[in-house]
Amino acid sequence: MTKPKPRRRLALVLAAGEGVRMKSARPKVLHEIAGRTMLAHALGAVAAAGALDVAVVIGPDRDDVAAEALRVAPAAAIFVQARRLGTAHAVLAAREAIARGYDDVLMTYADIPLIRAATLEGLCDSLAHGADVAALGFAARDPAGYGRLVEKDGRLVAIREHKDASEAERAIVLCNAGPMAIAGARALELLDQIGSDNAAGEFYLTDIVAVAAARGFLATTRIASEDEVMGVNDRVQLAAAEAVMQRRLREHAMREGATLIAPDTVFFSHDTKLGRDVLVEPHVVFGKGVEIAEGAIIHAFSHLEGAKVAAKASIGPYARLRPGADIAAGAKVGNFVEIKNASVEAGAKVNHLSYIGDARVGAGANIGAGTITCNYDGFSKFRTDIGAGAFVGSNSALVAPVTIGAGAYIGSGSVVTEDVEPDALAIGRGRQVAKPGWAKAFRARQKPKKAAE
Repeated sequence: MTKPKPRRRLALVLAAGEGVRMKSARPKVLHEIAGRTMLAHALGAVAAAGALDVAVVIGPDRDDVAAEALRVAPAAAIFVQARRLGTAHAVLAAREAIARGYDDVLMTYADIPLIRAATLEGLCDSLAHGADVAALGFAARDPAGYGRLVEKDGRLVAIREHKDASEAERAIVLCNAGPMAIAGARALELLDQIGSDNAAGEFYLTDIVAVAAARGFLATTRIASEDEVMGVNDRVQLAAAEAVMQRRLREHAMREGATLIAPDTVFFSHDTKLGRDVLVEPHVVFGKGVEIAEGAIIHAFSHLEGAKVAAKASIGPYARLRPGADIAAGAKVGNFVEIKNASVEAGAKVNHLSYIGDARVGAGANIGAGTITCNYDGFSKFRTDIGAGAFVGSNSALVAPVTIGAGAYIGSGSVVTEDVEPDALAIGRGRQVAKPGWAKAFRARQKPKKAAE
């Protein structure tokens, strides 16, 4: 049996909205959900949906939006909608790309960040089965303000904007979600027939359905959940979308074999990776770029970003792993410990109240409470190397650059400024002096002065 030829698919991502209601210096589509911009979420979805090429339509003077699009999709074509005359006008800003000839033209919006790739693929699947236009709809809990999908005899015949809809049409609860797929061979033909005879005087992309129906072409509907097609126009909606994304990420982590004791208190980045049998206690935050291997434990109130944690390591509670932290198998990073750009090798322990930055802690080494690596002189960063099996006593300051040899012992309270040989003892503190009776005499002198005051 001959395999069907892969369909050539162009994805258009519309990112030209102003986002005035965000009340922000940043464009709306550059606000983040789970550590990833809304634009990046949309671009990721169309890529996963099999888009051969991607075009992004931005507003004028939005170099920042263009830069983010190219960061995520370096081969994307960027088009500018110089005047905001509606969604069809925005799509036609990418006329040059559409005219190259594709089987499918898939269109979505950068401010619908929760759309799934499978949903977008479903729209294109409708085209593969004979539709000329496929629109995405949802059953709205409150349809006020949404465009309505008007169906007749199983066909989609119109999408009516709320302000242009009749009373009967406003009673329809099946609403327009925005994303749409158009047969590539008919895309420009249909788009060029869209007029601006409506209450806003704009060129609505939704009118393509009526144009197609009038020409005898087939338009159909695909259904998504309301949460999936949630639009983001202000900070309240941004928080609502974040909540939906976090629920997805938590569910995925648990279904892949991680245990979240109190899931609603754990927050993930879009790229967090948890291995099987990872245990995450309550109130943990994962920033970007975190990988946790099998059997590791992340104790409560810890914050991790740009860090790797190997199998059966233990982190926290109240630990902070900053970018570059690399915790090896069986190592322990305890409470109120901060690790930055440092490796903690297998079986090593940094149990409490310490800062380890720009350093290596060798296998099996023990770092006592209150120890810090002094890695910054106000201008440059320097490294500390602590050998395997070394013991660093509590309240020590290791002034980088410095090397503590394997098996060396650092006396508590030391300030170490020179390298320590393997298996040597280093003590870098002032000698204790005791003066019998001094405290009693001091109090005797001070009490009369205090009384006189």
